Amino acid sequence: MDIRAKYIEFFKSKGHKVYDSMPLVPDDASLLFTNAGMVQFKDIFTGKIPAPSPNIATSSQLCIRAGGKHNDLENVGYTARHHTLFEMLGNFSFGAYFKKEAIAYAWEFVTEILGFDKSLLYVTIHESDDEAFELWCEHIESSRIKRMGDKDNFWQMGDTGPCGPCSEIYVDQGAEFFHSEEDYFGGEGDRFLEIWNLVFMQYERSADGTLTPLPKPSIDTGMGLERVIALKEGEINNFDSSLFAPIMQCIKEITGKSYYRDSVLLKNTMGFAKDIIDSCKKDIASFRVIADHARAVAFLLAQGVNFDKEGRGYVLRRILRRAVRHGYLLGLRKAFLYEVVGVVCDSMGGHYSYLKERKNALQEQCRAEEERFFETIESGMALFQAELDSMRQKNEKSFNGEIAFKLYDTYGFPLDLTQDMLRELGLSIDLQGFEKCMQEQKERSKAHWKGSGDSVKDGDFNALLSEYGENEFVGYERINTESKILALLDSSFKRIESLEAGQEGWVMLEDTPFYPESGGPVGDKGVLFSLGHSVLSDKSRIASAEAAALTPSKLLASASQNHDFSSQSLECQDSHKVDSSSPQNIIAKVLDTQKYFGLNLSKVVATSMLKVGDLVKAQVDSSRFEIIKHHSATHLLHYALRQILGSHIAQAGSLVESNRLRFDFSHPKALSVNELEQIEALVNEKIAESCPQVCETMGIEQAKAKGAMALFGEKYGESVRVITLGDSIELCGGIHIHNTAEIGSFYIVRESSVSSGVRRIEAVCGKAAYHYGKAALESIKTLKEQLKAQDVLQGVAKLQNALKEARDNANKAKQSVKSLDYEEVNGVKLIVLKLDSVEAKEAKDIIDRAKNENEKVAILLVTESGGKVSLTAGVKGVESKLKAGAWVKQVAQILGGNGGGRDDFATAGGKTTDSNAIKEALDVAKRIARENLG
Repeated sequence: MDIRAKYIEFFKSKGHKVYDSMPLVPDDASLLFTNAGMVQFKDIFTGKIPAPSPNIATSSQLCIRAGGKHNDLENVGYTARHHTLFEMLGNFSFGAYFKKEAIAYAWEFVTEILGFDKSLLYVTIHESDDEAFELWCEHIESSRIKRMGDKDNFWQMGDTGPCGPCSEIYVDQGAEFFHSEEDYFGGEGDRFLEIWNLVFMQYERSADGTLTPLPKPSIDTGMGLERVIALKEGEINNFDSSLFAPIMQCIKEITGKSYYRDSVLLKNTMGFAKDIIDSCKKDIASFRVIADHARAVAFLLAQGVNFDKEGRGYVLRRILRRAVRHGYLLGLRKAFLYEVVGVVCDSMGGHYSYLKERKNALQEQCRAEEERFFETIESGMALFQAELDSMRQKNEKSFNGEIAFKLYDTYGFPLDLTQDMLRELGLSIDLQGFEKCMQEQKERSKAHWKGSGDSVKDGDFNALLSEYGENEFVGYERINTESKILALLDSSFKRIESLEAGQEGWVMLEDTPFYPESGGPVGDKGVLFSLGHSVLSDKSRIASAEAAALTPSKLLASASQNHDFSSQSLECQDSHKVDSSSPQNIIAKVLDTQKYFGLNLSKVVATSMLKVGDLVKAQVDSSRFEIIKHHSATHLLHYALRQILGSHIAQAGSLVESNRLRFDFSHPKALSVNELEQIEALVNEKIAESCPQVCETMGIEQAKAKGAMALFGEKYGESVRVITLGDSIELCGGIHIHNTAEIGSFYIVRESSVSSGVRRIEAVCGKAAYHYGKAALESIKTLKEQLKAQDVLQGVAKLQNALKEARDNANKAKQSVKSLDYEEVNGVKLIVLKLDSVEAKEAKDIIDRAKNENEKVAILLVTESGGKVSLTAGVKGVESKLKAGAWVKQVAQILGGNGGGRDDFATAGGKTTDSNAIKEALDVAKRIARENLG
């Protein structure tokens, strides 16, 4: 039985709208991961946005509980029911039905659809909930209904806000395997297993604790898919069900070890020795940890979370390393988890197709991360064992916090992994010592994730949505429109009636041409012109309709005729002298555009009084045309990456601005120069083909059949917008050029690493590409001038040869110092020589080296180059007897020249290159030195 499908089908038949599982990374700053089925409906329950239509829903939601308030990580493998990743089946009512229907639906599904024996079912309710008791008595004997207190049967979203009693359905698993003192209904044992929790959200809790009845009570339910499957199959442990069977088989094959189901092991307990049973239990726990964590790793990677040093990426790394450590306990000494992840993709890819689509990429990312940890795990385990041995000798029970920090900081052992290892041995850890080390280290960057922020949290969005609904975006085909200001909001998103000149706030237009930041492109900028307070004229509306039919190039030309809108951004309005008497006087500058709960809002700074109800002309900034070029180029880049590198490429992030684009994608290694050249060439080839943009609206399944690429995490409705640019086909709600030729040219500026398994390409096109190319040509021009060569390559080659020759000569000089002829004069090394094929600068290097290598030295070298003779002299340790300046001056006179310098170093020049004169000069130099040195 496909329980997930049966559940969804059942509630769909009851009129519920089916919602897909939302991403594991929620757009909620208060949550690390999606941890319950109600998360995607949270804003409805809190009243931030109105209830949808229909106001009843159902879903099968993937959840992660491995960090923050809800963290089951440490329990996984040691209990029968805990998972880091699990699926929660749920049905929800937003003021439509309440306890009666929720209880009836639950009983019908559990007994008639799932077919559970009614005699094995039990129910708990809140101790004060008489209404629920009466309703349950219609379905189940009162003796099997138990009243519980707030701890067990009262749910609340937070310290304040919606809350209410809840009711739980339990299944009696029987006394065969459960016969402890706690295995009674209401006890702490596992015999009576909760499968479904029905939350009756009927109160609003205020800060002082007062409970006020909600005008429209709601329903929030949750049922764990994994435990229901296990119960239906008669298994007493989730990991023993068919859901995990392919994964367990894979681990068995990799490790060569056996996996015993709980029911099998317990039935045969009497036939095994205790040490064998204990060993089996340890292996079983490791099997379960690996299986559970492989699922979490697969889904997190598939949904765009990457291994990192902070935030969600760090939680992902902790999960993987915990799994790897359990593989290590099973005897594995090389990467293995990527193979298990592959089985997860195969076994769950039928329902979650993106697992199969990204299987190869996920395995490559996983393997690279595993291998990185295996490089240090041996050394880390050795350090861990050494500290354990030391603790035993000292009879200590607390693991050294400094060692725990070293394991964390040097060997990559997350703290909870070390705690997990110690827990198995019944030992604790010196957390204070660990934290002290952590504080002494450079403060780690705080975990970050995208969230809407506190100001958005308390905004007046519900009222706006209830009053106006979502405002219309008309910016696909026009850059300006006449519209009405429906609402103004302050910086905290609270409604206000007006904005004074100089004030910042947010404006909600009835129709808006401003594109909100989404899918990569940044939000539009622009200006608002005043049209007064009268209704829009028919003429104005006709003009707007005509504008909608113009191409971007015609729009730009049209706009430029009326406003200075071609060469400069409208942000710089100081250069625009707008007639104050004109009805199109600028009243606000649009700084940014964002979308909150379906509302397209533009951030503005008022240049004159702005009021709710004002009629305005909204004009998009000219930077829009460069943004759309870079956005369309991103589509072509994505296509090129998949063609050159392979189909495993998946987008992992994007930023599109007017002067650059940034594209992150999954790939295990750096791109070669050849690969980058091929990618750049393919993008430019598609630009040169002048491919027209084709925009179609169709059903999501039809779009997938067409081959359209979809981005995980993006919200797509039943109808989607498909953008085709040549061979590139993607689902996209963004703004684009009409023909690839408008992009101009495309240059890859940089390729780099973002995190493990994720690469980044930065590129430019359009005007930015022109400036990039122009700057490159200017650099080449400057290079030609500096090289004094028209052929830059030849000039560089000549320079490289000259550098090589200089290095060779310098190396020869260094090598020749020790081999120079010399004589000892009273403990002083005296060197007087003429060096051939050596220039004056190299002679100085030789002298410097000679002085560095000797305590007492006197050296004078004669060199000849270009018909000129140079003399270079240096002394060390004997300056009181022989001064270099006087010495070289006397010798230079023999050659008809002159010179001088410091006592320790001096130079001079000669006029004759006659060999006899040079020989005489060398003889004089030796004689002077000998006389002065003794």
